[in-house]
Amino acid sequence: MSDGVGAEVEDTYAEGFRSIYAEVLITARDRKWLDHAVNKATGNACSTILCDCEAGLDRYVGPGGDESFATPDGRPGAIVQFHMPQFRKDRLVALERALLVRISQNVLTCPTTRCFNLIDSPEYFKLGKKIAYFGDGHQERQTRFGRKVWVIPTMGGDFVVDRRFGFASGVMGGNLWFMGATEEAAIEAAERAAAAVWQSGPDTILTFPGGVASSASKAGSKYKFLIASTYAEYCPTLREKLGDKSRLPAGVASVMEIVVNGKNIAAISAATQAAIKAAAPTPGLLKITAGNYGGRLGKSFIWLKPELHAT
Repeated sequence: MSDGVGAEVEDTYAEGFRSIYAEVLITARDRKWLDHAVNKATGNACSTILCDCEAGLDRYVGPGGDESFATPDGRPGAIVQFHMPQFRKDRLVALERALLVRISQNVLTCPTTRCFNLIDSPEYFKLGKKIAYFGDGHQERQTRFGRKVWVIPTMGGDFVVDRRFGFASGVMGGNLWFMGATEEAAIEAAERAAAAVWQSGPDTILTFPGGVASSASKAGSKYKFLIASTYAEYCPTLREKLGDKSRLPAGVASVMEIVVNGKNIAAISAATQAAIKAAAPTPGLLKITAGNYGGRLGKSFIWLKPELHAT
């Protein structure tokens, strides 16, 4: 039921699942080139249904960002997360490959950038060494900014990258669905929610364009070669075709989604609550709910009304 301040918030949960993730710090001489590097490094990383990983911006740090987080070189920086589902048997190989490709092709190539590791873990990827081969024998191991790094000469100057990159356990798949009486209402609610997640604090990312997805998916498909497909039961244009099989509430003309990945359940839950609070008053928004599969996908439940499920 509605709490009197906007759309109804359903008493349900988003079904998250465990991930392994890497967290890196990219720095550049200014915000312009920092944004170019971040946008490229996190491109084509919305969903591991077909992307090689899920990636997104956590926050800006250093000058012009969260200045309580000092970057090693004193320049503007951005913290980026890269997630891989733990249920993948090749998760370590796949995560290292995604990092190698994205840092070497999208960060190293961007003018003035440097790249640093933010997770110290017992196991790690010797990523810096692999990226350094681009130096064609002219690369060097050095200590810069108080860190052990590889220095790779490029035509624009030296590219500096940490030698080791660690990883840790995280959570993927936190989500919210915004059901609007119009497409405009659903989009506005999702935009408000995405902005609230970005402002709610550290440790979470949004992976879709602008933080919003118009294509919530369900596990499985009628086609054996697909692991996921459109959630037909919630597609407004299929309401009449599906008849009684449609699960879309009356009056809903459009559904938009945000997907939140993060370091842990606590961070995703905090971001979820901030998103609900920001989106609920949106004119024309009828309901806020979430996608889940009854625990078949994952056991990390992010409740929309956590106060009703406290233990």
